[in-house]
Amino acid sequence: MIEVGNVLVHEDLINNDFVCNLSKCKGICCIEGDSGAPLLESEKGILEEIYPKVKPYMTEKGIEAIEEQGKYVIDVDGDLTTTCVDGNKECAYVTWENGITKCAIEKAYELGEIHWRKPVSCHLYPIRTTHYPEFDVLHYDRWHICKDACSFGKELQVPVFKFLKDPLIRTYGEEWYKNLERAAEELS
Repeated sequence: MIEVGNVLVHEDLINNDFVCNLSKCKGICCIEGDSGAPLLESEKGILEEIYPKVKPYMTEKGIEAIEEQGKYVIDVDGDLTTTCVDGNKECAYVTWENGITKCAIEKAYELGEIHWRKPVSCHLYPIRTTHYPEFDVLHYDRWHICKDACSFGKELQVPVFKFLKDPLIRTYGEEWYKNLERAAEELS
């Protein structure tokens, strides 16, 4: 682990390569798993506020799930997550474009309907964050469904942390990211 400000960063984020390859995986991370995407407490209000502008881009099944369960849920582990369709199937906020899973929230963002891109945990994936009162820990969540992203990242020689530059800056700021880059250079 390396320490960058009040964040502990697992070296796997520097030593492993990753670039999403939607043409291969089809966005399966939005429809696989045992619960929805982790949410911050502060994101509950955002989901409430933006839902009317996101709803037109959602599937009927997603809309039904939201109307039945709410815009977010507490999963079986007691964690705050996005709502899922049919129990633990796809995220309710999923939309489909040419057979590829996309995010209805992100689509509304890209079209200028809203000013929030998507939940931070989705934007940061495959980084997962463990929050403690005094610091955060960032680690690389290896999932077999991302093997094409790993090989594509290796081909392009893009470490996980560089692929996720924008969401890391969104979360921790530009100066923090520059410090992470310096720490990564020292580690090399």
